[in-house]
Amino acid sequence: MNVIIKYLFIALATLLLGLASRIYFPTSGFIHDYVGDAIWAGMVYLGFRMFLNPYPCQKSVNAALVFSFFIELLQLYHATWIDAIRKTRLGGLILGFEFMWSDLISYTIGILIAFIIDNYWITNKLKL
Repeated sequence: MNVIIKYLFIALATLLLGLASRIYFPTSGFIHDYVGDAIWAGMVYLGFRMFLNPYPCQKSVNAALVFSFFIELLQLYHATWIDAIRKTRLGGLILGFEFMWSDLISYTIGILIAFIIDNYWITNKLKL
């Protein structure tokens, strides 16, 4: 199976896991507040890994961190047009609503976990 397809399947499974964290834990709590964000960032890492596969994993880590931190910092910006996008379900899931320092920590942890899983399990065991 193609490397891109393998990462796509794993990213989609991660997406479903992240959505489940929002569906089954809809109110504030550790899983809703932190685990869902870590899963989202792990999915971002896998997305970059899909396309940056010929390069070392560190490039995907860096790209995922920059992207995730940019999205979080973008939450400080509240113009009518972007808030309208955030009010849609997809826009809210991707862009979030309000800036939180703890999200940056969750993103970092999620990306590091995805990197570890990728580096020691996916890449080595699946012979990517």
